[in-house]
Amino acid sequence: MQFIDTHTHLYLTEFDADRDEVVNRAVGNGISKMLLPNIDIQSVDQMLSAVTRYPGICYPMTGLHPTSVKKDYLLQLDNLEKLFIKHKFVAIGEIGIDLYWDKTYLKEQLVSFRRQLAFASDNGLPVVIHSREAFPEVFSVLDEFKEKPLTGVFHAFSGSLKDADRAINMGFKLGIGGIVTFKNSGLDKIVKETGTENLILETDAPYLAPAPYRGKRNESSYICIINKKLADIFGLSEEEIASITYSNSVRLFNLSEKK
Repeated sequence: MQFIDTHTHLYLTEFDADRDEVVNRAVGNGISKMLLPNIDIQSVDQMLSAVTRYPGICYPMTGLHPTSVKKDYLLQLDNLEKLFIKHKFVAIGEIGIDLYWDKTYLKEQLVSFRRQLAFASDNGLPVVIHSREAFPEVFSVLDEFKEKPLTGVFHAFSGSLKDADRAINMGFKLGIGGIVTFKNSGLDKIVKETGTENLILETDAPYLAPAPYRGKRNESSYICIINKKLADIFGLSEEEIASITYSNSVRLFNLSEKK
């Protein structure tokens, strides 16, 4: 079986002590590619360093995370866009709206989200959307882009079936990670109604580790646990789910020609 972890923060300090071992475990478990979302301008160097260290395995995104949108957000966006001409990114992300931690900069988050969606559309890249307690706001902004080519994934999807259907109808995939293994999340029931063709696998490592590792550091090798859970949900073999989600990820992020 072959997998793609479409969302891992491998470059964060949580992996400084054993990053090589984490990558080796992932590769040993069939994870052939790991996509690295950016957080802000300060995280870019660490992310690109990981990409350089693990060529053909790690691929970078560029974006300003909604929780990093502060007073300097316009300067950050300017600097991130300048990096675009120097490096090859597979997506714009992670971007979006987060109203869980702080609503102080909601206006700025909306401006940042719109600008990054437009940048993605103009450059023909998918977007990786972070939406926490903000589905109405996220969908409202996406509605503004109906006439523009835009695709991507709702990362760490945790919305309702109605949210899932709306995202899929807009041309987006659902990023499924450790949450689907949580006993009372209810995500398993929602996922079953969406169809495997709309799903991709992710870890969000080092966060959101699947059961039985919930509360511990997550890592890409745990993709196998998520894959098995989806196989159980759909009554398919692990090989079938792996093949479907792998193909979904390759198409979404245009990875077929990336070695």
